Amino acid sequence: MGSWTYAALLAGCLVVTAPLELVLRVRVYARWRRFLLAVLPEFVVFVAWVLYAIAQGHWDYSAALTLGVRLPGGIPVEEVLFFLVVPLCSVLALEAVRKVTGWDAGYPASPDDSLGSIAARNERGADRGAESGKGMEAR
Repeated sequence: MGSWTYAALLAGCLVVTAPLELVLRVRVYARWRRFLLAVLPEFVVFVAWVLYAIAQGHWDYSAALTLGVRLPGGIPVEEVLFFLVVPLCSVLALEAVRKVTGWDAGYPASPDDSLGSIAARNERGADRGAESGKGMEAR
């Protein structure tokens, strides 16, 4: 595989998680602005960290396992993509768990979630239980 090794691993991550978007319709790609806002702080910090490590001679990348395309500072393009692909796959996995289990992950379902989704059904069920007094625990 040689110089395509790192790029192929990133592509593999995207291929493996694609069914989460396509089959479960978790809508991470459709809400790309939301994703970018979530990833931007991590991206900036880690790219700066890697650039510093390269400049200090603490970090290096194999020319045999990368495409050889280096961005300013000597960072391989694959490393920059890593800081987008891995969080994307993680968010896809999180949203798939939310969709399948109905877990709200600490925030309510967004208005664009379908009414038939598990999260939406759970939310409606919780509302009905609160109105009738059911589901309320004694504290």
